[in-house]
Amino acid sequence: MSAELISIIVLVAVFVIATTRSINMGALAFAAAFGVGELVADFDTDTIFAGFPGDLFVVLVGVTYLFAIARANGTTDWLVHASIRVVRGRVALIPWVMFVLTGALTAIGAVSPAAVAIVAPIALSFATRYGISPLLMGAMVVHGAQGGGFSPISIYGSIVNGIVERENLPGNEIALFLASLIVNLVIAGILFVVLGGLKLRGADAGTEAAGGKGADEVPDDEEKKAEEDTRLTPARIATLAALVALVVAVLAFDLDAGLTSISLAVVLSACWPEDSRNAVGQIAWPTVLLICGVLTYVAVLDEMGTIKWAGDGVSDIGIPLLASVLLCYIGAVISAFASSVGIMGALIPLAVPFLAQGEIGAIGMVAALAVSATVVDVSPFSTNGALVLAAAPGVDRERFFRQLMMYGGIVVAVVPAVVWLVLVVPGWG
Repeated sequence: MSAELISIIVLVAVFVIATTRSINMGALAFAAAFGVGELVADFDTDTIFAGFPGDLFVVLVGVTYLFAIARANGTTDWLVHASIRVVRGRVALIPWVMFVLTGALTAIGAVSPAAVAIVAPIALSFATRYGISPLLMGAMVVHGAQGGGFSPISIYGSIVNGIVERENLPGNEIALFLASLIVNLVIAGILFVVLGGLKLRGADAGTEAAGGKGADEVPDDEEKKAEEDTRLTPARIATLAALVALVVAVLAFDLDAGLTSISLAVVLSACWPEDSRNAVGQIAWPTVLLICGVLTYVAVLDEMGTIKWAGDGVSDIGIPLLASVLLCYIGAVISAFASSVGIMGALIPLAVPFLAQGEIGAIGMVAALAVSATVVDVSPFSTNGALVLAAAPGVDRERFFRQLMMYGGIVVAVVPAVVWLVLVVPGWG
């Protein structure tokens, strides 16, 4: 058995074990990088460590550190309540507020599951109170998170753009962002119509659904908490200014998102240490471990020549368009049960060899792979889908689980083919 085939089998084993045994995929990937690198490829430790993505490590730590502070001092709560006030009681607009809110949070650097974890409980509570389909509300939250998830300063965007740059592929950060945003926006619009969103247009948030509390029945402690959540404190004002400064620094001045985020987080921590005391512990360390581990193993594969070997194998199909759609479906199916980030980190490099032939546009292909691997996160087996399922109050969870599973299956079956037709077949990039 060739060394390349062994390394691919180990990669598959990493995904299977991580999915079935609830072990962090990044930790498994580090172990695989060590085992395959030392025993199969005869690499020394320096060669293995050379593939560690230090730049992405700083980005992940920096933006999640800053966002943890925003969550600790109530800035995210303020954003949620401010968004609800914007709709002025129009129930039909609430699902769209949740879509925009989660999209904005991921676009400015929040990890997708973190944004969903913040917004989903509020969104599903609104669904119960105002008679909105929980599937509609949950899907709007997840698709909103993925819609904003590929901005140039987001976690997903930084990862994919970093991989594209490292692989010397043509890239377009704005095209990647717009591809994901438009796909998720279209899906959200279809769901809104199919799941009864149009029927909500005549409803008013001042009228509670049957069984809900009227305004005069809200307990005093809840009123007090709501009042606290809507106050702009100095710490919240400074945090909002920091988030705006991050966007300006990265987009206008081309500063590093990770180093800028850490610098802003340190300033906020120094000014309000009581709000930031536990922020370091809330950095998305599992995500950091996952990404760094998978990309380190992928770097070992690249050094071994496995990436070229596998890519040549896909190219040998003889039909580049067929090979590209197969990669999109592979990404969607695996991502529905595993990590979207890990899948993107592995699939994009695998596509490099046949992209180098010039018959498939690299920009469109990368966008199609990225969208296919993330749009399926509404599956109840994924982190975001599981968060939505857990956050739904007062519903038949078994029925809701089946709804999410069926919807996730439809997305897996349809979306990769659609994005392939729109982004890959025309040859964008």
